[in-house]
Amino acid sequence: MEDALYTATIFLITAVIAVPISSRLGLGSVLGYLAAGIIIGPVLGLVGTHEADELLHYAEFGVVMMLFIIGLELDPRALWAMKDKLVGLGGLQIGLTTGAVATAALFLGIPLNMAIATGLIFSLSSTAIVLQTLTEKGLMQTSGGRSTFSVLLSQDIAVIPMLALLPLLAISGTLEIAQDGSIVDDITEASHQLSLVDGLPAWGVTLVTLGAVGAIVFGGLFLMRPVFRFIHAAHLPEMYTALALLIVVGIALLMELVGLSPALGTFLAGVLLANSEFRHELESDIAPFKGLLLGLFFITVGAQINFHVFARAPGQIIGFTLGLIAIKAAVLFVIGRAFGLRRRNLWLFTLGLAQAGEFGFVLITFSEQQHVLPAWAAEKYLLVVALTMLITPLLFILHDVLSKHFGDHHDGDQAHEPDQVDETGPVIIAGIGRFGQIVNRLVRSSGYQTVVLDNDMKAIENMRSFGVKGFFGDPTRPEILHAAGLREARVLVVALDNMEASVKLVAFARRERPDLHIIARARDRGNVYRLYKAGADDIVREMFDSSLRAGRYVLENIGLSEYEAAHAEQAFYKHDRFAMQELAQLWSEDVPLSKNEAYKKRARSLEKELQDVLLAQLDSDPEERA
Repeated sequence: MEDALYTATIFLITAVIAVPISSRLGLGSVLGYLAAGIIIGPVLGLVGTHEADELLHYAEFGVVMMLFIIGLELDPRALWAMKDKLVGLGGLQIGLTTGAVATAALFLGIPLNMAIATGLIFSLSSTAIVLQTLTEKGLMQTSGGRSTFSVLLSQDIAVIPMLALLPLLAISGTLEIAQDGSIVDDITEASHQLSLVDGLPAWGVTLVTLGAVGAIVFGGLFLMRPVFRFIHAAHLPEMYTALALLIVVGIALLMELVGLSPALGTFLAGVLLANSEFRHELESDIAPFKGLLLGLFFITVGAQINFHVFARAPGQIIGFTLGLIAIKAAVLFVIGRAFGLRRRNLWLFTLGLAQAGEFGFVLITFSEQQHVLPAWAAEKYLLVVALTMLITPLLFILHDVLSKHFGDHHDGDQAHEPDQVDETGPVIIAGIGRFGQIVNRLVRSSGYQTVVLDNDMKAIENMRSFGVKGFFGDPTRPEILHAAGLREARVLVVALDNMEASVKLVAFARRERPDLHIIARARDRGNVYRLYKAGADDIVREMFDSSLRAGRYVLENIGLSEYEAAHAEQAFYKHDRFAMQELAQLWSEDVPLSKNEAYKKRARSLEKELQDVLLAQLDSDPEERA
């Protein structure tokens, strides 16, 4: 007990000192955590490798929980919409990097199976470090940040087939490769940990692995919601936290039993729960644990860096590390250029992903267990991964320097920190483009207070130049929306350009405030139906009213009086609102309108009803004709 308290105290004291200093120097929290680990481990020896290794088992849950939260924020429909980047950008990065690294490994005399495994391991980047650094620097919404995120997501998904493929690369269950390339009889007896794959042939490991992934998919699709409703009936908030932790820990255990990454399993579960009505509750319950354990993970990585291996061959380790970064950066630069990234976005994409990642630790350990990598190679690979992660914050600093010297400072994609929202009001307006500006002017001119939110800094600055206050920040982020007074507001106006974000915002606001009146902007009928199902009260198609007024002008100039044209316009408006509500019941996102026979049939009958209504109205007052 005393040893555990001592270790925890050392970790916390070092983190509390090192992380703020690192942040103040502009190096970011990740480098601070890694530096703290190096100080208490290899430098001062306050914590040994054994203690750090023990803590790593718990600290890895920081990565596990981070991937779970990332999954919760990914709507499967959004994943499908990102398929071009996931397959194109991410797939090319993984394929080309694997090929380039494997070729370099073959050139160094490493056997083919080990070379392929080496390429797969080092093709991955650090999701934990990169995402946290992008968030801290406010770079997630830039083109480079979005492209970087797409590649990281592709890599996270690719770990599943990698873990299934690695056992097939094993040379033998009883042989070991020495550093000189010779094969020796040096495999130690396997650990007797609880496992579902021990003793299985390579194809059996693959089948069990895929079965475990299938079990998570089945549970996420068919079991989670009934369990959540059962917990909800208890009306005990702590049960949500307990269930959230049970999901993460239970899936992590299942993944461990089949030799897979726990983080990968929880990420998949998060994606499956992204559309759940309990998603935000899960996210808020897990977030505090995620932040604390993720920091602990980085400290333990720093504490475990084996400088004895480094001391035996420093030139070789440094050469491997810098060579890996150079290869990955070259591949990323070429791909980024091919996909249209330029200036600071290209540098962000190139340098942000040039390191190896935390999944590398998992793949290296798994490869050693499956006899794909010998112990000496695994030891060096672990050190290379740790060093590249240690260098990553410095690569982001290099990105900042290169952006200032070679970037376009007027680039509209420049990132800014979100504002502190320090006002509330009865009306929240999310989005201040042409649509939102008119709404805001009318409401404010009528004497009512509004709170304007937008993630376009230029639009906010333009408003401020005319003396109108607005706040820069993503309106879909719960903390920003709550800071703007979501709990007390009477009306929310959703005027965002991004229709996916609009639906997301409406759905969240409706869950948080069932009594809130939500007015949403839509681009077309498909957007109307999605917003309607998400919970919007009034939906305004951005071109509808102006087109209707133009139609009234046409009627006035081809023979109808102003009175008749105005009544025709009003009748059309009322019927169209009725028709939209009718058709919304028949609309399905999964069925194209051209193949939705029930929708087409009802649409034709409603159009005939509209003609009958308008002709009957005009015939009823013939004396009003001009």
